Amino acid sequence: MSVTGVIDESDADPDGDQHFLLRLDPGQDSLVNKRNRKKKGGDLVVEIVCANPTTMKKAKRACAGYTNPITIPTLGAHVRVTGTYVFDSHNGWEEIHPVSRIERL
Repeated sequence: MSVTGVIDESDADPDGDQHFLLRLDPGQDSLVNKRNRKKKGGDLVVEIVCANPTTMKKAKRACAGYTNPITIPTLGAHVRVTGTYVFDSHNGWEEIHPVSRIERL
């Protein structure tokens, strides 16, 4: 699935993933749920796996020998994100995880 929007926030997670929040362009509101609205300001959560060095022992094996070639977008960038759209049952929100491509618009 591909979505478009603006990068609102970006953080490196200790598991090596880069997490960011995407303020979706108009017409994509159905892709976020109540939890996205309450906990993420209405943004869609997006994760680039193995984008950074991992500091979590249990995650080191998952990214061993692999660094994701996707360039991490800058804050405020207008982008198209392509990846797998999933419901994160642990956190209760909708997200794109993993990301397979990011294009700057």
